[in-house]
Amino acid sequence: MFDKILQSMQDKIANQQYVMTIHAEEEMSDDGLTIYDIEQGILTGEILERQKDRLTGESKYRIRGTTVEDGEVEIIAKLGITGKVVMSLS
Repeated sequence: MFDKILQSMQDKIANQQYVMTIHAEEEMSDDGLTIYDIEQGILTGEILERQKDRLTGESKYRIRGTTVEDGEVEIIAKLGITGKVVMSLS
């Protein structure tokens, strides 16, 4: 259902066209994750659902994938107005 969106996000991740929110960086640290885990999570992931941002009305997606060490990670990501993927953690 969201194959094109996911493929676009994966292409941007592979080309390092993304940004992390400050909240995501804090959550990564708290959860013992690295940026490589987040990248891998999107590259191996699937979109579980589309959500609407309450403030902006933008679509964002909940993605579940695997970390570098085969753990599970969930990421909230959207395609930003700059064309980059904006990532947060759920």
